Amino acid sequence: MSTNKLPVLEYLQKSLAGTLQDGDTTHMQYPTPISQTLGIRIVEVGLGTATVEIDASPDLHGNQQATVHGGLMCELADAAIGTAHSTLMAEGESFASIDLKINFFRPVWATRLRATAKPIQSGRTITHYTCEIVREDGKAAATVISSVMTLRGEKAQGR
Repeated sequence: MSTNKLPVLEYLQKSLAGTLQDGDTTHMQYPTPISQTLGIRIVEVGLGTATVEIDASPDLHGNQQATVHGGLMCELADAAIGTAHSTLMAEGESFASIDLKINFFRPVWATRLRATAKPIQSGRTITHYTCEIVREDGKAAATVISSVMTLRGEKAQGR
């Protein structure tokens, strides 16, 4: 079987459309192991943007107060931001999060959470993202801002 190496954005768009062919690959790993473990799904993707979802439940993702743990929302936002940034990566490039700040607005119980990431400023090396996390009832659960550094050449090797 021959392989057909696709850019990340094309690979993800074909995956969402259900049109990936045998042998279609990309230089980044999808789905990621953490997303598989937690059940995070990519539901929309564009150049530099992404939306992911998770069915959150205090029974599986709970904290001491029997609400969904804030760390799960941090991971959900990081998955959306990482997916968004990966669509900008050429083969031989990689990236690393520099920071992530989250503001929580209301508690989360059993609900589908949707996180949408988009860039607010893009440079050659650093891109700043915002990510809105919304509960199934349409109410904002949290907002995240994050900075991501693009790695090239030897800095990207092994990542």
